[in-house]
Amino acid sequence: MKLILTKDVPDLGQKGDVVNVAEGYARNYLVPRAMGVKASDGNLKQAEKMREVRIETERRAREEADRIKDALVGTRVVIAARAGDEGKLFGSIGPGDVAQAIKTFVGIDVERSSIVVQPPIRAIGLHEVTVQTHPDVEFQVALDVVPA
Repeated sequence: MKLILTKDVPDLGQKGDVVNVAEGYARNYLVPRAMGVKASDGNLKQAEKMREVRIETERRAREEADRIKDALVGTRVVIAARAGDEGKLFGSIGPGDVAQAIKTFVGIDVERSSIVVQPPIRAIGLHEVTVQTHPDVEFQVALDVVPA
């Protein structure tokens, strides 16, 4: 049975894809959960438009991620943190702190969830953090932690 997916279905396809599935799978699982509709001429045209919109949205997200990468690669972001005499911080620097520092220092909004600080930064000095703005775009940002 030909079916047009209205939602992303793992191991089957993405929204707007036309797939062949068993009638029972379509009738008992996909259609009742609003994950797909039966393919007809009108629905096929609508599916093509949904697929085009999805592709355009993915393209724009990738371009935005590349733009952020181009702006941040090679820059050094400075964070001032309270520290003791031996250079150990009173606490640690996490993804939220890094996102705020990038916004302040470079002027670019980076989502906190796209920043990976592993292990947590607990000392003064130069550190590398990973930023993943898109599943295909991952890069390193130099982070200079200075005493406040």
